[in-house]
Amino acid sequence: MTRAHHDPSARRPHGPEDVWVDGPQGRYWGRFGAAGLLVAHPDAGVLLQLRVGWSHFGGTWGLPGGARKQGESAEQAAIREADEEASVPPDAVTVLGTRVLDLGYWTYTTVLARASHVFEPRAGDAESVELRWVAFDDVAGLPLHPGVEASWPGLRDELGALDEDLRDVLS
Repeated sequence: MTRAHHDPSARRPHGPEDVWVDGPQGRYWGRFGAAGLLVAHPDAGVLLQLRVGWSHFGGTWGLPGGARKQGESAEQAAIREADEEASVPPDAVTVLGTRVLDLGYWTYTTVLARASHVFEPRAGDAESVELRWVAFDDVAGLPLHPGVEASWPGLRDELGALDEDLRDVLS
């Protein structure tokens, strides 16, 4: 498969979905909500993104993801964003499940997925300082985005419950 060239120094153009949403529980990115891809492989761990300093919670490790477009499913958004930000090949990803944080006025969906093979992530835009596969046992030791930090224990358990090969590694 031939992949489009992404300029890692470029910021992507903003669309109508790329706005802050304010509500009683805070300010969040994405008019139609947001989604991130937690992609795992039994031999490599999970793919994480070190967020650039100017981004929300810059300097923390999180999931490739971003604002959903109008009419786009969370799964579609997470895979599209992971491809744009980290060069995650969409055909190498199998969605296992989702977990939704619903604040009433905004949602964030974590899409849990399994990679069919270990691929080399590459920054596709200016939102990443670094991308890397992180061993499951090493994730909690990183400076994590607060949302990832709060949800990681449950997400780790859920990955194991959804995929037999991941369960064997995570046990």
